[in-house]
Amino acid sequence: MNKILLSLIFIFISSNHSLAYELKVIDGDTIILNGDKIRFSGIDTPESYYRGKKQICYDGNTQVFCGDLSKKILIEKIGNNEVSCIKEKKPDKYKRILAECFVNNVSLSRYLVKSGYAFDYTYYSKKKFEKDQEFAKDNNLGLWKMKFDYPWVWRKKVREKKI
Repeated sequence: MNKILLSLIFIFISSNHSLAYELKVIDGDTIILNGDKIRFSGIDTPESYYRGKKQICYDGNTQVFCGDLSKKILIEKIGNNEVSCIKEKKPDKYKRILAECFVNNVSLSRYLVKSGYAFDYTYYSKKKFEKDQEFAKDNNLGLWKMKFDYPWVWRKKVREKKI
């Protein structure tokens, strides 16, 4: 996978803004926007790096680093567009800002779930993205055409040293 693409950083100076705009995609569900680390609320994506490991999914007999894949899909969706976010009042337990972020008025969270590269994290979302996930699953999109562990299950296996 193209390492330059996966470590993409955008810096824009727009005629509408007097300040520089900086975006770095960390993971399929985490970005740094103008210095703020933002976790997309209500969704979860496979891990591109967690405790020294990359989450693997299986497309038939082929191993796929599905965290990197979700990150790549997010980068492609953002393209050269500006990201705006609606922040929640309280950060998560890791002190990250929780937010729903948008490109051209399209929710990145909804896009990722509906295209099959993220999951409705119902513990936090209260099933906000349930219909989008059903659509992706019913249409065998993205990760739904692969064998995978949900990211929260995979992280637990890593913490318990079962992987």
